[in-house]
Amino acid sequence: MARRKKPVIPDGVLDQVLAGRVVRSMSDADALLGDMKKALAERLLNAELDHHLDGEAVAGRPNCRNGYGQKTVLTDGGRVRLDIPRDRAGTFDPQLIARYRRRFPGFDERIISMYARGMSVREIQGHLLEIYGVEASPDLISVITDAVLDEVAAWQNRPLEAVYPVVFFDALRVKIRDESVVRNKAVHIALGVRADGTKEVLGLWIEQNEGTKFWLRVMNELRHRGVEDVLLAVVDGLKGFPGAIRAVFPEALVQTCIVHLLRHSLDFVAWKDRRSVATALKDIY
Repeated sequence: MARRKKPVIPDGVLDQVLAGRVVRSMSDADALLGDMKKALAERLLNAELDHHLDGEAVAGRPNCRNGYGQKTVLTDGGRVRLDIPRDRAGTFDPQLIARYRRRFPGFDERIISMYARGMSVREIQGHLLEIYGVEASPDLISVITDAVLDEVAAWQNRPLEAVYPVVFFDALRVKIRDESVVRNKAVHIALGVRADGTKEVLGLWIEQNEGTKFWLRVMNELRHRGVEDVLLAVVDGLKGFPGAIRAVFPEALVQTCIVHLLRHSLDFVAWKDRRSVATALKDIY
């Protein structure tokens, strides 16, 4: 197969952050998503500082950026170390990460879902209002919403590799607020392994009705972004998936995720024997 020309638009900052570790299963997505949470949170913080400096300029107070400090916060998924932008005058106190705040329940799923194609502007603003609270000004919410939309659109549309030997497809469940109602929705994730063993999150999608039409749209999007071939797709019984991937990538093999195979195997084993059978299966897989 001919090598795809190097894209005019290089991989974004997120790709540089996400590269460098070898993926072995869908569980490795946790570390990748942690990097994505860090990246988008830092973009929000920088948009906050831009908004603050604009206000300082209007008030006639000279001020400018002054590097970064670091802070570790605790989210539902674990610790996240953030680079917090600073201003020269020392008047900037970010609302996203208040000076003495360390814990952020619900932060993970709100940040991750904002990356997903299918989130409306209203849903993104709803997430941001929940993160920032009612004290945030409409002007600030507008500024950070624009920053999120710009960066997420760039991430969603970035060029991909021509060939991925392995792509894992799975779904995460997140809570999304829509018109004051919180609903559980599935965020579908594609995790690709490159030929050199490094990996990247290819995309995230939110769709109420999973089926062939949805997966066909996902496969066509991957093709449009430069993917020419997928050798092995690892899934867990996703409805409509086999037909969709074979329509776009006809040579792809479809395999059930090993973790799910192990779990389903134990469904046929008596409870008292599960520990010993699970140990034996680990030797096989």
